Amino acid sequence: MVETQEREEANIFRPDLVEILNGVPHGIALVDPDLRLILMNRFLEALTGYSGEETRGIYCDHVLRSSLGRNVQMFREALETGVACSVEGDILGLNRKKIPMRFTATPVVEPSGGRQALVLVLEDIADCQKTGGKKEVGTAKGLLGHSPKMQEIFELLPVLAHTDSSVLITGETGTGKDILAEAVHLASRRSKYPFIKVNCGALPESLLESELFGHVRGAFTGAHADKHGMFQLAQGGTIYLTEIGDLPLPLQVKLLTVLDDREFFPLGSQKKVRVDVRLITGTHRDLKQLVEEGRFREDLFFRLNVLRVHLPPLRERDGDVRLLIDHFLQMFAASFKKNVKKLSAQALRLLGGYRYPGNVRELRNIIEYGVNICRGEVIEIEHLPPSVLADAGKPPRAAAAAAAPGSPESGNKDSGGTEELPDNAGSWSAIEKRKILTALMQTGGSRTGAAKALGWGRTTLWRKMREYDLG
Repeated sequence: MVETQEREEANIFRPDLVEILNGVPHGIALVDPDLRLILMNRFLEALTGYSGEETRGIYCDHVLRSSLGRNVQMFREALETGVACSVEGDILGLNRKKIPMRFTATPVVEPSGGRQALVLVLEDIADCQKTGGKKEVGTAKGLLGHSPKMQEIFELLPVLAHTDSSVLITGETGTGKDILAEAVHLASRRSKYPFIKVNCGALPESLLESELFGHVRGAFTGAHADKHGMFQLAQGGTIYLTEIGDLPLPLQVKLLTVLDDREFFPLGSQKKVRVDVRLITGTHRDLKQLVEEGRFREDLFFRLNVLRVHLPPLRERDGDVRLLIDHFLQMFAASFKKNVKKLSAQALRLLGGYRYPGNVRELRNIIEYGVNICRGEVIEIEHLPPSVLADAGKPPRAAAAAAAPGSPESGNKDSGGTEELPDNAGSWSAIEKRKILTALMQTGGSRTGAAKALGWGRTTLWRKMREYDLG
């Protein structure tokens, strides 16, 4: 049995591969399913003071003298599910001082599919912690990611922050464009001044012009007093125009003037207003295509596209799904004061293979849904939204029935709990539309009440109702 195990390990860890690992400037350990050491690279040997030979077969936590122990179950789940995971902790160095580390665990899979070992990569994050880190930037919601594509974004952040040039952030819906825009502002010299966000697709053209540039008394019916626009309110700071592709052509001309001259006329005014603001724009649409279709000015596109950042969809962010799951799970469990500690191996496996058309926002909503529905410590498959189960080819189950005693299956349809979603809810859009309708019904058609119930602003509700053709 021992000979067979050693032969299998030798097949994986050839001398040439070991030499490659020795050249990596991070600690690397290979452990068996019992988390006992098979191999350490030279970097980790120098860090711990032990050689790979003398530590072979010893439980890794004893050698690393780390806070790894409390995360053992997470690593076991990585072996079981085949989904990589990442967590932060510390180890004791030769001088017996704690060294902050990021542990990334990746299962090694045979061609036959059998998982033989776990690769632990230890990355020193002491410098990251001193500087605020690359792992999380922006607001409390933050941008998280260890994937190469996200690390490129984090490395570009100081470049974007230390200039006043226009920034265009592109990416699919839900990738975090708003968060990145605010992160750029907070890292810039303008951070002490306002960060103003305006959704160009949320208001009709007549209201949007007043929203952006303000108006004077009598400019239009109902304009009973002068009003500053968002550009004036952002004075000294940053204005972020999201969904810039929806900006009407007449306002594109006015925006171009602001970029060129740093001044504009408020609606109905004969007096120019000068502003000192930094402009960041965001869109999920292809502006080049809109230019070709005559729906977006080419000269404005060039002015906006000085510094361009593309946020990758979640499906292209290798290894980030588990990191985000853990982050959102901790966040919502604390927020809702629930003792939900983890997801089952089956739920993790399903989420690891899901494509996330709604990207990080959808994953966030999935975990929020699960924490709300779960009555125990573990989120099971039945606690995931019906849309996720439908996508995985499984029949959607009434999550509310599985979790809430006052659900439809218990015979109480007026419990006020989570409403069972229809079996054909095959997309997040369908669920969101249903949530809006339910909120409107519960508030007697009051949009203000519905927006409050959903935790949205009135403008957000108005935009989503228009998007889903809900009048």
